[in-house]
Amino acid sequence: MKKVKEQTISKRIACIFNYPSHYRANIFLKMEKSLGCDFYFGNIEEGNIKKIDPKLFTNPIHYLKTIKLFSGVSWIKGMTSVLFKKKYNTYILTADPFILSNWIFLLLNIPLKNKIYLWGHGWYGREGKIKAIIKTIFFKLSNGIFLYGNYAKELMEAEGFNPNKLHVIYNSLDYDSQLKIRETLQPSSIFQDVFKNDYPVIIFTGRLTPVKQIDLLIEAHYLLHKKDIKVNVFLLGDGPEKEMLQALVKKKGLDKQYCFYGACYDENKIGEFYYNANVCVSPGNVGLTGIHAMSYGCPVIAHNNFPNQMPEFEAIKEPINGLFFEEGNAEDLSICISKFIDLSKNRENIRTECFNVIDSYYNPNYQINLLKKVILT
Repeated sequence: MKKVKEQTISKRIACIFNYPSHYRANIFLKMEKSLGCDFYFGNIEEGNIKKIDPKLFTNPIHYLKTIKLFSGVSWIKGMTSVLFKKKYNTYILTADPFILSNWIFLLLNIPLKNKIYLWGHGWYGREGKIKAIIKTIFFKLSNGIFLYGNYAKELMEAEGFNPNKLHVIYNSLDYDSQLKIRETLQPSSIFQDVFKNDYPVIIFTGRLTPVKQIDLLIEAHYLLHKKDIKVNVFLLGDGPEKEMLQALVKKKGLDKQYCFYGACYDENKIGEFYYNANVCVSPGNVGLTGIHAMSYGCPVIAHNNFPNQMPEFEAIKEPINGLFFEEGNAEDLSICISKFIDLSKNRENIRTECFNVIDSYYNPNYQINLLKKVILT
């Protein structure tokens, strides 16, 4: 332990990220405690993502002004002043080549020879030639890249990146709190009370927006209904498409099998919903919804067009904790749902498989251990 403390002092670390996302608070707090990190955040809003409460940290949080230059391109004002403070010799930046201040930071650092790591998506697999060239130059200016998944690592290796500089750090939510909730959960009649039947339950959580493609889920449900396969659908979230989706459900004659629950921020209640549902379906990109669901033992169905997916798709291990359907194909989605209804007869084992992938990789303990291994050695 003494050796780690000495290393932490010598490795003065500044993290400069584009936004203080609340869901990353757990890993950031561990980084502050174990690595002595200072945090600098840009202030561009990222959708509806809640900001971290700065009072959670021991040291002050620093906020930098983000300037939107044009579509998808921005500048974080004050980044270079952090570089020239000479207070730090190791930096972790958001791995976004379209934050132009990142380029200046990396280039100015060449003669200074501080260590700079990038943290983000890396490669998606849908990069055109020009974007691939830009990304290649950008990433190779760093000492290493922390990636959200193995899929990106494999793509980058194929592009000629040194695999020793590619570190898969995955992603995480509030694992410690969710683990405590998980330990209290048990099967309940929560959905029987809502639907007044004991049909299998599909759950979706998130904003009801076009990108989520809830209409595809409704169409898949309708195809199951025509085959006399009975399921309920529980929609946990609100959004601009709610009325349209309710009208579509009524038109299909499925309104008795739907619950538009609305937004919910009670994590205990969310845990109970996930734990008792048969499967979580994410017709659009799955993202952290998949991690949230599996944290409470709920398997996940998501589409199979990986270049269009978020990196968390690879938490799904067919068929033990989820399935992939053909993107945009309601018939194939209905088949996957039907398969998982049958698989759900072994619900306890499925819960265990969901827990295993979260406990092994998608948690801040795994992340902090990797960060220590890479940065402190």
